[in-house]
Amino acid sequence: MVKVGIIGCGKIAQVRHIPEYLDNPNAKLTGLYDLNLQRAKELAEKYDCKSYESVEEMLADPEIDAVSVCVANHVHAEITIAALKAGKHVLCEKPMATKLKDCQMMVDTAEQMSKKLMIGQNQRFAKAHAEAKKLIERGDIGSVLTFKTTFGHGGPETWSVDAGPQNWFFDKKRAAMGAMADLGVHKTDLIQYLLGQKVIETTAKVVTLNKRDSEGQLIGVDDNALCILRMSGGALGTMAASWTIYGHECQSTCLYGTKGIMLIYSEPSSPIIVSDMEGNRTSYNLDVPHNGTGVIDEFVDALVNDRQPEVSGREALTVMRSIFASIKSSNISRTVAVNSDFVTHF
Repeated sequence: MVKVGIIGCGKIAQVRHIPEYLDNPNAKLTGLYDLNLQRAKELAEKYDCKSYESVEEMLADPEIDAVSVCVANHVHAEITIAALKAGKHVLCEKPMATKLKDCQMMVDTAEQMSKKLMIGQNQRFAKAHAEAKKLIERGDIGSVLTFKTTFGHGGPETWSVDAGPQNWFFDKKRAAMGAMADLGVHKTDLIQYLLGQKVIETTAKVVTLNKRDSEGQLIGVDDNALCILRMSGGALGTMAASWTIYGHECQSTCLYGTKGIMLIYSEPSSPIIVSDMEGNRTSYNLDVPHNGTGVIDEFVDALVNDRQPEVSGREALTVMRSIFASIKSSNISRTVAVNSDFVTHF
């Protein structure tokens, strides 16, 4: 039984981490901490666990085996590293950290302490994406040449526990990055997972088009990002992340191969549609009950079976290199290689 503490009790903890730990038979929700101590106390009473007065108090508790880090972006690295040094396994929410050197330090610390580190990038755990990868590997659409992948919704102010324009996602000091780091990390990880290739080069525009703060000024972080990504296996495509899709959430991925086309979450009729060169269409309707994001189950299973989790810290580091490279590309208005000095010193 893995005894888990959650650091940060905002919306993502309340709708994802808490219920998914409670549903996992190999996990026990043991403690909660939040800057809002009253919030943590109320949730601890509701779920029959302990609330802590500080992060340090939780990390010093030998009853805690692992923690979920669900705090604002700017303290992901600090708290994750402290938890690893305290001998805890860590599941950290995305984005991994706000500086590449901090991401690397998180990975190094996990390896030095022989502890598991996982980042909460959940796209590869969706049933349609897992099935799509099998079909791609089977060769149903041949070799993927180009792609388009998009993740967009109306913005974090529509669901944050502190809803509205004052939410921390819009605060440059606490969030550091916007839609690119919030949603772009998911789709970057997804395309690497589906294709079995890494991003090696990006040409990007990371901009603020529409979101405004409580004073009516454009927010200090990006609300849209559009990237042209070149992959290690030769594929070329676009990745778009947006907080200004004011309507139904968009999760579309389109893959164009040498033998056909695959549409994932692109048409309401089916989560996966494959079209061959003769125009034949095959729909894959996955009748699988929804049981959360799959992130918590993967993390707990990795701990129980003493293996590296999917989206380990080292795997997530490749995604963050692409994210920082795209931001740099936008800043200097030119193509950037993911492993260039531009990115290494970001």
